[in-house]
Parts: sequence; C-alpha cells; structure tokens
Amino acid sequence: MALYEYVTKEQLAGFDKYKYSAVDSNPLSVYVMHPFWNFVVKFLPTWLAPNLITFTGFMFLVLNFLMLAFYDYDFTASSADHDHVPSWVWVAAGIFNFLAYTLDGVDGKQARRTNSSTPLGELFDHGLDSWACIFFVATVYSIFGRGDSGVSVVALYYILWVVLFSFILSHWEKYNTGILFLPWGYDISQVTISVVYLVTAVVGVETWYQPIFWNFLYRDLFTFMIIACSFAVTLPMSLYNVLKAHRSSTLKHGSLYEAFLPFLSPCLLFVLSTVWVVSSPSKIMDLQPRIFYLMVGTAFANVTCKLIVCQMSNTRCQPLSFLLLPMTAVVLLALTGVAINETLLLYLWTAFVVLAHIHYGVSVVQQLSSHFNIFAFSLKKASSD
Repeated sequence: MALYEYVTKEQLAGFDKYKYSAVDSNPLSVYVMHPFWNFVVKFLPTWLAPNLITFTGFMFLVLNFLMLAFYDYDFTASSADHDHVPSWVWVAAGIFNFLAYTLDGVDGKQARRTNSSTPLGELFDHGLDSWACIFFVATVYSIFGRGDSGVSVVALYYILWVVLFSFILSHWEKYNTGILFLPWGYDISQVTISVVYLVTAVVGVETWYQPIFWNFLYRDLFTFMIIACSFAVTLPMSLYNVLKAHRSSTLKHGSLYEAFLPFLSPCLLFVLSTVWVVSSPSKIMDLQPRIFYLMVGTAFANVTCKLIVCQMSNTRCQPLSFLLLPMTAVVLLALTGVAINETLLLYLWTAFVVLAHIHYGVSVVQQLSSHFNIFAFSLKKASSD
C-alpha cells in the first residue's frame, strides 16, 4: 500500500521490447575476470536467484562502509597522531570488496545459466552499482584520510564527483546509442582497491606517508589515477562511441539538447551540493564529511536510476529529478542561517534522501516484478492468477 508506481505505462511497454546489448573490450575483464567468473559460477546452486547474488555483493560494500565508519568516522584514523584502523579491518575490507566485485561479475552469468535473464535483473544490477560508488570511494578514503599526508575532505568531494560522472557516462552512451559500453576503469579499480586494502593490512597506513619520488606522495598517485582514468580513458571513449553512432546515423536522439538531457539533473545536483560546501556557514564538509558524501552519492544514485529506466525502456529522460526542488530549499536554509543547526539539517536531509531512494528502488522492483510476473529474489514461478 505504501509503494508508488514510478514506472509509467509507456516505460513498461518499452521494457517489454528491451534487448540487452553491451560491449566489454577491457583486456583485464575479457582475458582474466570473465574466465574466473565462469569458473566461480559453476559452484553456485541453480536455485540461487541472480538478483539475490547482486544484492549480496552490494551489501558487502555497505558493510565495508559501515565498518570503516565505526573505526574512522571522520577520516582521521590514518593520521600520524591518531589510533589507526586495526589490520584485521583492512583484511576484511579487501576480502569483502573482492567478493562484491566477484558477485557483481557472476550475477549475469547465473541468470543466463538458469535461463532467468530479465530487464529487471539488469536494472537492479546497474541501479545498485550507481549507489555503490559512494560506498567504495568513502571506504578507500580511510586509507589516506584527511591528515597531512592525506587528501582534504573538500578535494575528496570533487574526486567523488569525478567518479560519479564517470559512472553516468556509460549510461548516457547507452541512452544515445542503445549499446552499453562497459568502462575500462571499473575492473582495474576494483582489483587495485582490493589489493591495496590487503597491502595496507600488512605494511600499515604509515607506508602511504612516504613519498614515491621527490615530493610525490601515494595520495597524489591515488588522485592522479582517478582523474587520469576518467579524463584520459572514460570520457574520450564515451565521446568517441557517441560520435561513431552519429556518423553511422544510429543515434537515438537527434538534437544536442535531447542528447545531453541526462546530464541536466546531475549537473544541478553538483551545483547545489557544491554551493553548500563552498558557502557553508559552519564549514559542514569539515564537520560531517561522511554524511555529506552519503547524501550526495545517494541523491546521484536516485537520479541515475531514473536515467537507467529511461534508456532501458527507450523513453525520454526526465529533465529534472523531484529531489532537486526540496534540496534547493534545504541549501537555502543552510546558507541563510535560518536553520539553527546545520549539522542537524544535513542529518535530516540525508535521512530523507536515503529513505526516498530506498522507497523508489523497492517500488520499481515490485512494479517490474508484478509486470513480468516473477519474484525478484527467487526463481520460483509467480502465480498466473
């Protein structure tokens, strides 16, 4: 009774015609990870639903986020004058991150293996991936932290946005070309992150204080790799794929406005959140970086999920997300000083965003499950009544 039908009838009709089309040309994925996933999936029971595998992998990332939040809530534990995160936590983080990555790689293979592939499975997978961005970025941040040899909380905020926009690029490509070009950076980053967690457990965070050469620190390498991967690999490949579709006259949207419409809501979200960061009376980013990251990452996931629904159903992207209007009011309250406690305002708004996104996700999954007459987390056949 509390759910809402977010997916329109036109979109449901589009889902009925949907055909999965993706290109994965990353050598690491093609020659290493796919053979590994093909090996792993053989050990999974055939009654195990692919969506349950997807959700379990996502929860490993949430568990990492919560675990590091307990030991390093404000990202200061890696500083020289603070108690460091226990080594076993880094071991657990490395294992959980690799498990999440592996489960994300085998869920589709399990679907094909059990003949249970549906548009809902792809939507569920990519929808959770969009939310996962904030959880693995914030967890990795604890390795370097915000100390003298770390990354400032404001710099990490902009790095997070680089990751978020890199993620949405692949779905913008598919919105315009009809083909999902899987980004090269994802597989490389997940393997690297898992290894770095395990190495940190062995050598300690103090190792990352040391310069690689001259005054170039590991934190600089961390920042450089993310930015370089986004602007030197992901962005050029996305633009090339869309340009190639334009030259072959296979683009789904003719005008520049329609083609770039999916970026409107993410850009407005970036502007609103950045204005809050830059002009905050109480320097909210210094006070509550983890909560602010969670708010931004969840709001972004909500916007991205709506784009994924549109590109999979071959319908027009919504120009503006409903979250942006109340967020504008929240930012004005924060900046004008009407809100007595800016931290409390952030906590309340973050709780609203998280609950609103969960409500959206549960509603969409339930609506598509009913439409396709399937269960989301079981391979049992739904009643035909």
